[in-house]
Amino acid sequence: MSANNDTISKTITVTVLLCVVCSVIVSAAAVLLKPQQIANKELDRKTNILAAAGLMDSSKSVDELFSQITTKVVDLETGKFTDAVDAATFDARKASKDPALSSKLDRKDDIASIKRQAKYQTVYLVESEGELEKVILPVHGYGLWSTLYGFLALEGDLNTVVGLGFYSHAETPGLGGEVDNPLWKSQWPGKKVYADGAMEPLLGLIKGKVNPDAANAAHQIDGLSGATLTSDGVSRMVKFWMGENGYAPFLTNLKAGGV
Repeated sequence: MSANNDTISKTITVTVLLCVVCSVIVSAAAVLLKPQQIANKELDRKTNILAAAGLMDSSKSVDELFSQITTKVVDLETGKFTDAVDAATFDARKASKDPALSSKLDRKDDIASIKRQAKYQTVYLVESEGELEKVILPVHGYGLWSTLYGFLALEGDLNTVVGLGFYSHAETPGLGGEVDNPLWKSQWPGKKVYADGAMEPLLGLIKGKVNPDAANAAHQIDGLSGATLTSDGVSRMVKFWMGENGYAPFLTNLKAGGV
């Protein structure tokens, strides 16, 4: 008579062995794939920076294109470059959760609803023969459902927009998610952040369509149809990061050559 292979102990043994084998396979895959995941994340970051700055070129590799960009860290309090952290490894998103590297914002100042702000930000400069051509600035702020993370690029005059792009958000597709629509993003180049001689940011979204003949048309972007809260969030994000609690001190110093 053959032995019974369906005993509870044998079933448990097979189950445990199967779990162990699967765990080993998953862990090994995670370890082996981690370098590739890091490389893909870095490639995505560079691609988004280049896209915001209008520097993408399909005939060249991302790394080749990114070689024209200088990466530096800015101390937001002083508005000057700093070597307090390593520009190659510093992650402002992680730093914003570290009390030693960030500060809690007062409610009246936190118009972008980010709660905590990293003390430092990584910025990206495009220079040619010693002249600043473009600066790309990381920005983030809360929309309707999520925090939108992206890059805002300015021309060398530190006022004219080159482009804006988001690489992470969870806004509603077809509504707030239209921040990814190329047609909407095409409105940003050429817009002005500030009025002449001032550092109070005016750039933002309006309700409806921009009237090109309006006095403030240079500072206005079409609102996102059916997505008022996301539109307001993007406006507040821009005003926060281009204001005195964001990059305004840095941009002022950069204009004066005092960074």
